[in-house]
Amino acid sequence: MAPSASAEIAARGWRGDAQATRRRLLLSVLAFALAAAAWAWAAHELWRSSVPAGLSLTQVDVHRFFSASFLRRSASFERFLEIDGVLADLVLVAVLVAYARGGHRLMRESAAGRIGTGILLGMLGFALVWLAQAPFELAAVWWERGHHVSRQGYVSALVESFLALGGQFVFVALALAVTMALAGRMRRWWWLPAAPLFAALALLSALVSPYLIAKTHPLQDPVLVADARELAAREHVRGTRVVVQDVPRAVTDPNAEAVGLGPTRRVVLWSTLTDGRFTRPEIAVVIAHELGHIAHGHLLKRVGWLALFLIPATALIALVARRRGGLGRPEAVPLALLVLVVLELATLPLRTMVSRHEEAEADWSALRATHDPVAARSLFRGLATASLGDPDPPAWSYVLFADHPTIAQRIAMTQAWEVRSHAR
Repeated sequence: MAPSASAEIAARGWRGDAQATRRRLLLSVLAFALAAAAWAWAAHELWRSSVPAGLSLTQVDVHRFFSASFLRRSASFERFLEIDGVLADLVLVAVLVAYARGGHRLMRESAAGRIGTGILLGMLGFALVWLAQAPFELAAVWWERGHHVSRQGYVSALVESFLALGGQFVFVALALAVTMALAGRMRRWWWLPAAPLFAALALLSALVSPYLIAKTHPLQDPVLVADARELAAREHVRGTRVVVQDVPRAVTDPNAEAVGLGPTRRVVLWSTLTDGRFTRPEIAVVIAHELGHIAHGHLLKRVGWLALFLIPATALIALVARRRGGLGRPEAVPLALLVLVVLELATLPLRTMVSRHEEAEADWSALRATHDPVAARSLFRGLATASLGDPDPPAWSYVLFADHPTIAQRIAMTQAWEVRSHAR
């Protein structure tokens, strides 16, 4: 009887363990499904737009708006920069692959401590990235100077890229310190608090970013000041400041941006936009476009999209970093940098798609505020001419690199707005 009783007890124990395993698996699947549903719901809410769902954009013949010679030059100009960028990304990945395989050995004798060693490895990785990218940045400067799109010098380009790298490294050093501290305590689950924490830091950065923009002054033209005040009222963002940033003489591209959140929100016009090349109605369209970003909460939505990216990204980094003992160990830092960069490159089409979606909504908002599609079309032609931008790029270029709708699409939207406004 004893052997059979023991066997029965063992069988019951096995069945109990199997049931417990199934329950854990079921709970894990349920938790994942709930998290995925919450992620999808958040993405759906962030994707909401004021652009009419049934808006149909007709195909625009760009030859009606640009000469054949300009279309050839702009296509050639853009393709070189895009191929240069693709090659730079390939070299970047190759350098980081090599660094991920052997970089951890470089700091084996470091006395900087666990987190300090991780930050040193991060600094070294960024230095290697800068060295690998420098030739491609110089090639882009050479190409832009040859096409009279930029007057930037080669030395100043290298210095600016190095300083920009320094700014990025400050953020990465902070991120490494936070993640390695969390990973040291929470092991494989550090990514759960890390993703919302980084999103909160991004929110803080968006709030204070207007104070970090150098050489700005209030808009001086009283007519444009009055236009900006009226447009802000129409778009329900009264009190939004409009300032002008004096960009270096080497910069020739006209540009503008919406920055800040709540009390810090403002529209920044580059001095290249107010230097006389654009008319008052065209500048008003630009102001209305940037006010549209603020009115529809795009700056806050970008933080939301970042959070949605960080949740799976940090989870994947945590998973891969286990091969080197987890991100609590400095040896895992080079591998984590590689995974992060590969994820950013892999999700580039999704990020450009989100950006185009928001820019299209800002264009629509500007049309509703200005009621001036003629000025909008003239502005888009002027922007393309000044920057030698391809008005109708090929599909692969559009998907990978276009963070705005094409000039052809933006012109088509003005025509669609006219059709809808006349139909009312």
